[in-house]
This record gives sequence, C-alpha cells and structure tokens, in this order.
Amino acid sequence: MFATRKNQAERTAAQAWEYLSSAMAAAGETARDAGTRAAGTAGRAGAKAASTASKAANTADEAGRRGRKLATNAGKRGHELATSASRRSQKLADKANKKARTASKKGHRAADEAWARANAAADALAGRRPGRPWGLIAGVGLLGLAAGWAVATTARAALEREAENEQLELAETAVVVTPAYGDNQ
Repeated sequence: MFATRKNQAERTAAQAWEYLSSAMAAAGETARDAGTRAAGTAGRAGAKAASTASKAANTADEAGRRGRKLATNAGKRGHELATSASRRSQKLADKANKKARTASKKGHRAADEAWARANAAADALAGRRPGRPWGLIAGVGLLGLAAGWAVATTARAALEREAENEQLELAETAVVVTPAYGDNQ
C-alpha cells in the first residue's frame, strides 16, 4: 500500500521475469519430453518390427529345412510359407514405422508450439510488439477493391438502363405541337 512506484515496477518486472523463465524452462522440458517420447515410441515400434521379422525369418528357415527333408512339394509349400511370413512381417514393420513417424510428428508439433509461445512471451516482456499481418491486410484491401469495382460497374449499368427507359418513355408520350400558318385567329 505504501510502496513506491519504482518498487512496484521492480516487483512487477521480477514477477514477469520469473514467469518468463518458468515458461522457457517448461517449453524446453516439453520439447525434451516430446522428443524422448517420440524416440521411445519409435524404438519400441522398431524393436517389435525387428522381433517379428526375426521370428518370421526363423519360421521361414525352419519351414525350409523341413521342406528339404520331405519332398519337392513340401519344399515348394515351405517357400510359399516363407514368402507369406515375409510379407506379413514387412506389413507389420511398415505399420510400426508409420505409427512411430506419427508419434514423432506429434512430438515435434508440441515442441514447436511450446517454443513459439515461450518466444512470444519473451518478446512481450522485452516490449516488442508482434508484426502486422501485411499479407492479410493486402488481401482484404484487394478484395475490397474488387467488390467496389463490381458495385460501381453494376450501378453505372443500372443508371444507363434507367436513362434509356426514360428517353423511350418521353419519346412515346411527347406531343409534338406544330403551329398552323394558315389560320390567324
């Protein structure tokens, strides 16, 4: 209540600095966490894909060994099983890779958003204002110019049509009076 303006300004600046510091730290932690989670998800997905591929390869090898022992037909069937298992493991690996990429993209988006907000807070604390959206302003100006031109052209055409209609109406209703020179009354 009895604080001077300078002390109050210093206190406000200190609070703003603490808020900015915590926002920047939180943004860094969010980015780190997002990266760690994305890397962990990608690692787990890759490990599952590798494990599945290894199991499929082992199954294919076993099928091949048994196929050689049996007969030509059994060998052909083993090759078909190996091909099928290989295709399935490839599909599983592709799915896992796709999910890992998606998780990584989400993590990057969260980190980018956190950094953008922290930088905006730092700019606000430093007294810098955000830039004007000149592209949007120019676009709206051009849109207004086009709308004004369209309205002016339409209004001009309507006025011309109205003037033509009035001339035709005047010509139809006009009575031409000609003096008669023979009668002097």
